[in-house]
Amino acid sequence: MRTDIGASRADPVKKRNGPALASGVAATHNVLMRSRLLYMSLAAPSILGAVFLAACSGGEKEAALARKKDAATQAVDTAQQSYDAVRRDAVQYIPDQAKGVDDAIARAKASLDKGDYDAADNEAKPIPDTVNGFTAVIAAKKTEMTAAWKDVSRGIPEMLDAVQKRLAVLSSSNSVPAGMDKDGVVGAMATYNTATKAWADAKGDFSSANVGDAVAKARIAKDKAVEVMSVLGMKAPPATPVKR
Repeated sequence: MRTDIGASRADPVKKRNGPALASGVAATHNVLMRSRLLYMSLAAPSILGAVFLAACSGGEKEAALARKKDAATQAVDTAQQSYDAVRRDAVQYIPDQAKGVDDAIARAKASLDKGDYDAADNEAKPIPDTVNGFTAVIAAKKTEMTAAWKDVSRGIPEMLDAVQKRLAVLSSSNSVPAGMDKDGVVGAMATYNTATKAWADAKGDFSSANVGDAVAKARIAKDKAVEVMSVLGMKAPPATPVKR
C-alpha cells in the first residue's frame, strides 16, 4: 500500500515538472539553433571571400602566363621575320654568323614549344639587332666578291674558245702534239668538258646573285682551262690561286 501511495504522490510532481522540462529543452534548442545560424552568417562571408580570392589568384596566374606566351611568341616571330629578310645573303657571304642566328632561332622556338616563355623571349629579343648589323658586313662582302668575280672570270671565254678550236683540229687529224698520244687527247677533251661545265655553272650563279658560288666555280673553270692548254702545248696564263 505504501508503495502505491508513494507512486500516487509522485505523479502530481511529475505532471507539474513535465511541461517545464519540455519548455527548457525547447528553449535550449532554440538558443543552439540561433547560435549556429549566427555562426554561419558570420563565417559564410569569410568562406566565400576565400573562395573568391583563390579564384582570382588562379585567374591572375593564367592571365600572366598568357601574357608571357604572347610576348615570347611575338619576339620569336619578329626575330624570324628580321632574319628572313637577309638570310639568303647572310648564308652566302657570312655563313658563320648566319648559322649563329639560325641556331638561336631554333633554341627560341624549342623553348616556346616547351612553355619556357622567359627563355624563348630572352633568346629571341637580341636577334633583330644582330641581324641589323649584318647589312654593312654583307654589303662589304658583296663588293669584295664582285671584284673577285671580275678578276677571276677575265679571259675564261677566250681560253675555252681557243682550247675548243685546238681540240677540233686534233680530233680531225691523225697527228698529235709531240709527247702526246691519242689517249692524251681524250684526257684533254675530258678536262675541257669539266672546264666548260664549271664556267656555265659559274655564269648561272652570278646571274642569280650567288656571287660567292660563282667565283668558286669560275676558279675551277679557269684552272682546268689552264691545265688543258698546258697539256696541248698552248700558251696559258698563270693558274688562279685559290682564295682561302
